Amino acid sequence: MKRIAVLTSGGDGPALNATIRAVTRQGIQQGVEVYGVRWGYRGLVNDEMSLLTSRDVGGLMGRGGTFLGTARCPEFKQLQVRQTALRTLNQHGVEGLVVIGGNGSLAGALALHDMGFPTIGIPASIDNDVDGTDLAVGVDTTVNTILEAIDRIKDTASSHQRAFLIEVMGRNCGYLALAGGLAGGAELILVPEAEGPSMEKIAATVVDAYVRGKHHCILVIAEGWRPGTHAVETYLKEHQATLGFEVRVTILGYLQRGGSPSAADRLLATRMGSFAAQRLLDGTSGQMVALRGNKLALCPLAEAVQQLRPLDLSLLQLSDVMD
Repeated sequence: MKRIAVLTSGGDGPALNATIRAVTRQGIQQGVEVYGVRWGYRGLVNDEMSLLTSRDVGGLMGRGGTFLGTARCPEFKQLQVRQTALRTLNQHGVEGLVVIGGNGSLAGALALHDMGFPTIGIPASIDNDVDGTDLAVGVDTTVNTILEAIDRIKDTASSHQRAFLIEVMGRNCGYLALAGGLAGGAELILVPEAEGPSMEKIAATVVDAYVRGKHHCILVIAEGWRPGTHAVETYLKEHQATLGFEVRVTILGYLQRGGSPSAADRLLATRMGSFAAQRLLDGTSGQMVALRGNKLALCPLAEAVQQLRPLDLSLLQLSDVMD
């Protein structure tokens, strides 16, 4: 190969820039040209790509988001749209593609591979829901952002003796709620993968914290948990007089996606980006870079996108013990 390309697709998150940087500099070091694709798969379809130099990716390690931009492109599922993308790549003489993103983005990489174009994927999803890897790029920073928020909210909750419902991201995966809640000492964690307690039991958890003499009660709820944060808020406020604590709600929202990446994320992004470029140039295709026991390995894209990464529910049981 003499020319490869790199793109970021799907939801944004910390350390995407560090990953692009690693892919680019590893490629340049091995004597190939690296093109950056703007706006994910949409950029392939609309022919928005340009040559990246080592200087173009300088100073990016500490910047959140992705300087290449990202966008969702559901129409990429259509064969004709993918053919247009391949035409763009071929017109630029690009011979291989590194895709950085979550499940949908990696499915797009697999589709191109199945059409005969060399691709390799890098898992980047703050939900940590990509199967086949212990950790995805961006997860560590996001958990630390959530933990900082929990610690800050706990300060004000203790000062006013309140119960706080803290909603975090996680539409189909409760990893962020579980990891952040466990590290933050939450009294209760609610995730989509586990059948939650009844409203009566949730209220009993708040009462129990009050009776035991705690100055606060923290409930961490994944956005995908049903019946949802608002339902819990409504029920608790209807029974406010029996709880002991006043109830407040904080929805962390998109602040979880931004910010300077942690040291752990910068290291993971650098390792995965470099490894992906090396493997692509070695002739590997249809694979995803995976972290397994602190070592990098390859996982077939077909396996990685088959299902979401299962949540370790034993950690949920551990949170009950630590309460």
